Amino acid sequence: MRRGYAGFGGQPKPGPAIPSPNIWNWPEVYETENRAQDADGELWDALRAETGGWEGADVLDVGCGDGFHLPRFAERAATVTGVEPHPPLVERARRRVADDDRIVVHTAGAERLPLPDACMDLVHARTAYFFGPGCEPGIAEAMRVLRPGGVLAVVDLDFTVRPYGTWLRADLPRYDPPAVDRFFAAHGFALRRVLSTWRFERRADLEEVLRIEFSARTARRAIDDVADRTVRVGYRLHTRRRVDGLVLPS
Repeated sequence: MRRGYAGFGGQPKPGPAIPSPNIWNWPEVYETENRAQDADGELWDALRAETGGWEGADVLDVGCGDGFHLPRFAERAATVTGVEPHPPLVERARRRVADDDRIVVHTAGAERLPLPDACMDLVHARTAYFFGPGCEPGIAEAMRVLRPGGVLAVVDLDFTVRPYGTWLRADLPRYDPPAVDRFFAAHGFALRRVLSTWRFERRADLEEVLRIEFSARTARRAIDDVADRTVRVGYRLHTRRRVDGLVLPS
């Protein structure tokens, strides 16, 4: 998980960013988690297929954390911008991308992007901020900064897919996956479900990651449920394209 999942349905709340205890408190362990995620590229393949790719594009990563995905986008994009509300993570992200002058990182949140209108081709958010009802201000901001034809791509965990979704539901029993899907559908998003693989180099790394992602009780259950160093994890990829003449919600 990343930032959010607060309250019923996992709605983000307006105002200051909701602390993300995993990456905010254990950024090195979260780095290990990022390296293990999507080991076979299923999620990246789906993202390219649903957005048309980002070759020569201007890309914005909302809630970029310490910038793990920024260099990956920069392999094909013309420019890459990250926004992250937590200053220590912003500094880590800037150090990560210091050698690439096509990448810039701002201290900012999803609801107030420090960017002009119609300047981006792809806005990407991965397990950050866009968790369902309550994220309307961020959707409006993303639509504002997208050029006509640009895409907002929201990647979130799929609570309905075992085993990871089972552990999520154990810690967040009030989260309502169908309600979240209805929310995004009502706001004009297409949905693609993706089954991906997390593969860790060491068993100890997997266990350490599970301990920062879940409560102590659920983490013990998760560790017992996994026999080796691999976990199958479901994602929901929500995409919405900006069209000419789009009227932004107030």
